[in-house]
Amino acid sequence: MLKGVGADLIEVERIRQVLVRRPDAFCRRVYTPAEVKYCFQKAAPETSLAARFAAKEAVMKVLGTGWGAIGWTEIEVTSRENGRPELVLHGRASRLAGEQGISRWMLTLSHSRGHALAVVVAE
Repeated sequence: MLKGVGADLIEVERIRQVLVRRPDAFCRRVYTPAEVKYCFQKAAPETSLAARFAAKEAVMKVLGTGWGAIGWTEIEVTSRENGRPELVLHGRASRLAGEQGISRWMLTLSHSRGHALAVVVAE
């Protein structure tokens, strides 16, 4: 049963600017170590980071929490061997999903030079 749909679009330039000003603090606050490692292996890490940022915001929309109610790193984007992105929730985010009867997440990411998009479906 469908429990919710969330989408978020972000300008890659916003992430690029934050990475110039305070990369370490931003990455520690928003991404898990595994996400940082994955993204910085890419030629343009800011596009992958932006897509993951959008995914985290889309999940927050589905959960109805907004910023601050759950930590950014409680929502993690992982990748299967075939490259398919997946969501893993930790801590309060996982508990909220359980309370809402969400047992399965579907995620798609897309990005260009200028924008990154995430669409999340919760079942």
